[in-house]
Amino acid sequence: MELPEEHQLKADLFAQLKLLDLQAVDATLDQLAHRLATLPETVALRELTDRHEDLSARHGRLETEVGDLGREQRKADADVEQVKSRRDRNRQRIEAGQVGDPKQLQAMQHEIETLDKRISDLEDVEIDVMERLETAQAEYAEQSRSLETLATEIEETTAARDLASGDIARLRSDAQAERAILAQEIPEPLSVLYEKLRAQLGGVGVGMIQHKRCSGCQLSIGAADLARMAAAPSDEVLRCEECNRILVRTSESGL
Repeated sequence: MELPEEHQLKADLFAQLKLLDLQAVDATLDQLAHRLATLPETVALRELTDRHEDLSARHGRLETEVGDLGREQRKADADVEQVKSRRDRNRQRIEAGQVGDPKQLQAMQHEIETLDKRISDLEDVEIDVMERLETAQAEYAEQSRSLETLATEIEETTAARDLASGDIARLRSDAQAERAILAQEIPEPLSVLYEKLRAQLGGVGVGMIQHKRCSGCQLSIGAADLARMAAAPSDEVLRCEECNRILVRTSESGL
């Protein structure tokens, strides 16, 4: 049966060896990308940011609550003062002898008693609002301090993350430069096949025949396949029968 065209590729052995070097550089680039995504500083920064968002939301709700309770307290204070003012006016009129009619005097004294009760009830409300306001203000102040502490931690962790990612970026830049040089020494058909297999096979598109094994899938190569590979011309691009990766012959191949 005729093999697919990609199985009939020819490439100078030097180019095939360069393909192994390219695979090593690509593996380094993959590792650097993974390191960048999983930096401890990145993970820590993500956690700190989540905490900051949650705390900020709570802080915002407390700020609204403090504002509402402040208005409620001012209203309670005003209500108490308004009723006290009316009671005091009645008392002053009575004490000044300005109420001569006994029935009117009796009605005013009764109103004073009613106002005293009303003042007591309003003061209870006032105290309740004051206590709730003090509690909310204390929690708001505590949350404000926690936010300041978190902001400092985020700033420090961001700097550490940037420093660590900067080191990775420099390593990545060096690897990309090396890759560009290597890629120029590999024929396009071989390069296209390599990239296709790399995408299909978890980032590893080529392996070497190493001690009669495929270094890509780590499986032993059968005697018949080894004999065929040993007899193949040096420019023939070999493939692993198990994993389909490109196989390159080296001094360690045992052929």
